[in-house]
Amino acid sequence: MKKKKNKPSASAMNSRLISKPIRRCFPIFMLPTFIAFCIGFIWPFIQGLYLSFCKFTTTQNASFIGLENYVKALQDPTFKHAFGYTTLFAVVSIIAINVLAFTVAYFLTQNIKGANVFRTVFFMPNLIGGIVLGYIWSMIFDGILSKYDTYLLAKTEYGFWGLVILMCWQQVGYMMIIYIAGLQSIPEDMMEAAKIDGANKWQTLWSITIPNVMSSVTICVFLTLTNSFKLFDQNMALTGGMPVAFKDGGVMVNTTEMLALNIYQTFYASANSRGVAQAKAVLFFILVATLALLQLRMTREKEVQQ
Repeated sequence: MKKKKNKPSASAMNSRLISKPIRRCFPIFMLPTFIAFCIGFIWPFIQGLYLSFCKFTTTQNASFIGLENYVKALQDPTFKHAFGYTTLFAVVSIIAINVLAFTVAYFLTQNIKGANVFRTVFFMPNLIGGIVLGYIWSMIFDGILSKYDTYLLAKTEYGFWGLVILMCWQQVGYMMIIYIAGLQSIPEDMMEAAKIDGANKWQTLWSITIPNVMSSVTICVFLTLTNSFKLFDQNMALTGGMPVAFKDGGVMVNTTEMLALNIYQTFYASANSRGVAQAKAVLFFILVATLALLQLRMTREKEVQQ
């Protein structure tokens, strides 16, 4: 005897009836977003890539000159200094922000009183604009350093650590939220099994907690990496690239100038340097994209599949 086929339930039939119109209309709904994405992102990127091979003052009078802009950009001592300075800043910021954010998140998930209040307080600096933060912290640092008869822009080291402190103060709260979500997703049975096996807090932290939050580490390191390299408004407001130093050959270099600010200064230095600034921007994009992809690949390999 042939077995009777089970009829689909009413809920399954309703879901099919709903999903069919959505699938048909999906391209129509996506079309405006896709057009806006092309106009706002794809076309400017293509145009900027083309202008990096041109000499121009406006987009209407661009003349193709090949790789000349890239040669000038790579030979520019200010660009080389900004690259080294930004790399050092990114390394220090990534370590400091992620260590602080994970530490705060770890303690706030230990059932302490007022945890929700602390989360809100730590997250609030992320809501303040970079320009505002830069000017606020500039006054704070100058007020503190004035007691020692100096000021923020007196030394490169002051500006560097000022930027690191500002970046940590702004970003730690945001990364803390991501780490809290990762810590709360760790299965309770794993933590209980570790306690039963006699593991202490340090052993549980290194063997259970950290491996299980590697997905959060991947996200946070990616965000801090890209944010550190893209830092612009805080750099402009806090130090403006100052103080100035003279390198070999008498070239004047802004010692706390990062890559984004260097590109901005090059673009507005003169009408003839805009092509060089555009070439620097393309190199900047390639650098950040490459580092971000490498970081994602490295950290994803260490993620624990739950």
